[in-house]
Amino acid sequence: MPARIPTQRKTPFAIDPRPLRECASAHAGLLAFSRAFRSLQLPGLIEANVQVKDRQRGQSAGEFIESLVLLQLAGGSCPEDLQLLRADPALQRGLGFLPPTASAARKFLKRFHDPSLEQLRPPRAQQRSFILPASSAGQQLQTVQAGLVAAVARRYQQRGRGLKTATVDADATIIESHKRTALPHYEGGRGYQPVVAVWAEADLVLADQWRDGNVPARQAPLDCVQLAFASLPSSGIQARLFRGDSACHEHDLLQWLSAPQRAEEPGGAITFAVSASMSPELAAALRAIADNQWKSFAQEADGTLRQHAEVAFVPSQRGEKKDARPLRYVGLRLLKPQGELFGDGSDRHFHAVITNADWSGDRLLNWHREKAGTIEHVHDAVKNHLAGGHVPSQQFGANAAWFKLSLLAYNLASAVRGLALIEEESLRDAELKKLRFQLIHIGGRMSRSQCVLRLRFQASAEQIALFLKIWEVFPLPTHATAFH
Repeated sequence: MPARIPTQRKTPFAIDPRPLRECASAHAGLLAFSRAFRSLQLPGLIEANVQVKDRQRGQSAGEFIESLVLLQLAGGSCPEDLQLLRADPALQRGLGFLPPTASAARKFLKRFHDPSLEQLRPPRAQQRSFILPASSAGQQLQTVQAGLVAAVARRYQQRGRGLKTATVDADATIIESHKRTALPHYEGGRGYQPVVAVWAEADLVLADQWRDGNVPARQAPLDCVQLAFASLPSSGIQARLFRGDSACHEHDLLQWLSAPQRAEEPGGAITFAVSASMSPELAAALRAIADNQWKSFAQEADGTLRQHAEVAFVPSQRGEKKDARPLRYVGLRLLKPQGELFGDGSDRHFHAVITNADWSGDRLLNWHREKAGTIEHVHDAVKNHLAGGHVPSQQFGANAAWFKLSLLAYNLASAVRGLALIEEESLRDAELKKLRFQLIHIGGRMSRSQCVLRLRFQASAEQIALFLKIWEVFPLPTHATAFH
């Protein structure tokens, strides 16, 4: 009798080289996100605002954008990955259209590039860093982004969970690229350095500004911040706040945030806290504070004390109005335990926050620190879990559009988590890779019964219950229901 081969030293099947013709999909869960995309009325927003097609044949702008957003949610990193979606018959049936080819998608992205804007660049010898304005098509995509934010906010309101506070976090990030048109950035490589603004409570990206890699984050941050606040819902918001790092310690931005006109806008005056740039004068003022004026409010895991104190510091700001209220500086001292030192050999580090809030120092510093848990999380998700870290073109406007579609994909996933999966502890704050594993890469089969096309998932009853919840939260008419 021959010896038995151990189970893990053999494969118990052979490959049948014939393609499976059945209308099945390995990532049928993408259709749940397509439903959310359509239920939030994104196709209508795109049709009304994005005018980039030059022919009537082929996919519409809405079909291009839906395909590229779903591609990124599925884990695709470049237009060439569309081939996997095109080869999925069940996905095609569920979408109602065939996703575009990679070449068609690249041509679509290139329509967001305006060559005439390149003429605005000054000579490098005259000005090394320059913020290229968004093309008109790129501005149209921003209108769609704002429309999506408003639609998600309305859906929260309809479900009795209206968001009344809007904290905007803004920060820049580096997108590495070795393309010929990419410019050097401050970390030594080449690429781009977009600024992104996020609505923290809703976990939604409000606005972004695509920039060359050599544009410092502190150069003209006001444009993106203004776009972000303009993208907040026009009703329902009762408190507006802003957090930023030292790149936001910029005269025009602080003047705009603290201007009296803000109080007359929907949502009222903007309360802000921004990391202060450490000038020699500010550093001297921090060191001059007596030890007994520093108050401990937290302790790091390594024993480092976090302490706060008021800073008697009023810098002379150019263009500051005589009747303007001086901004407040709150100092932060990080104090090592006795016998331990920071890497530079000192036992204490000083930082400061500039603000118009009258909160206690510990409340202000703790709230400001929460920024790292929002904007940095968004940068990581968009660059590493979506395709925002990939630059598909040599053209500035095409890359800006691709990045904007990554942000749309992020917002769509956030809406599904926040509205439909809020009761699922393991998924409501899950990273995108876990969301893919649990909800997107799920087998499914299309079948027709009694003139109704039906999707059947190869999943557990618990997983199917999640899909049913998404179907409930994001309603859409089907061929089996009346269109109201």
